[in-house]
Amino acid sequence: MALLRGCQEGKQTPELKEIECPKCKEIIEVFAKEGKSVEDVKCEKCGFEIKEGDPV
Repeated sequence: MALLRGCQEGKQTPELKEIECPKCKEIIEVFAKEGKSVEDVKCEKCGFEIKEGDPV
């Protein structure tokens, strides 16, 4: 995947973020764009769900 900085395509490319699960503190990998999740993600340890569009 090409990194396109400073142009519209670069802004539309989701970035992988590692965040702490708010419930159990396990590390969860989330793809985010403009500070929001772009897909539903579930914590494998406790089952907490981050929905598409939730802020990360």
